[in-house]
Amino acid sequence: MIDPVRSTVAPAWIGLGSNLDGPERQIERALDALAALPDTELIAASPRYRTAPVGDAEQPDFVNAVAELRTRLAPEALLDALLQIENRQGRRRDPARPNGPRTLDLDLLVYADLQQAGERLVVPHPRLAQRAFVLKPLADLAPTLEVPGQGRVDRLLAAVDVAGVELLLPADGHESATRTSATQRSVR
Repeated sequence: MIDPVRSTVAPAWIGLGSNLDGPERQIERALDALAALPDTELIAASPRYRTAPVGDAEQPDFVNAVAELRTRLAPEALLDALLQIENRQGRRRDPARPNGPRTLDLDLLVYADLQQAGERLVVPHPRLAQRAFVLKPLADLAPTLEVPGQGRVDRLLAAVDVAGVELLLPADGHESATRTSATQRSVR
């Protein structure tokens, strides 16, 4: 239940990616962790997509998705929570390979209508408009979302090459539905 004494509930969209140690399982574990964050509700998760790596081709393909949250966490607190989830799932950062393989990558893509360019956090994500592997799952959840300073998601998606962004089908062969109420948790 929403506590009216606490700060405003903000919408936020999180990009998820993994290409190590069972990427689809890593994404599911991350969604469970996002749903368990304090003062946060997981509203929906996009279908999963298989995508080629960007910037460092010598690694396995990625599984990507986007999650929609409602949160009372401030942007920096949400970023800290995302980094903790990555660390718990074995994320190791290699300064020599910033775009290298990873068990989990969580990016704060959009936080309400915030535009911020700080040392620790840039919102909206600075490369969101160029990344089909982010825009395609984001468009599944919020095609008319206005990304502050960048434009509407559906228009941004229309301007990028989506070749190589392949929808993953679940074991039953049907298009995966977005994850919704079964994983929602109330904003505490």
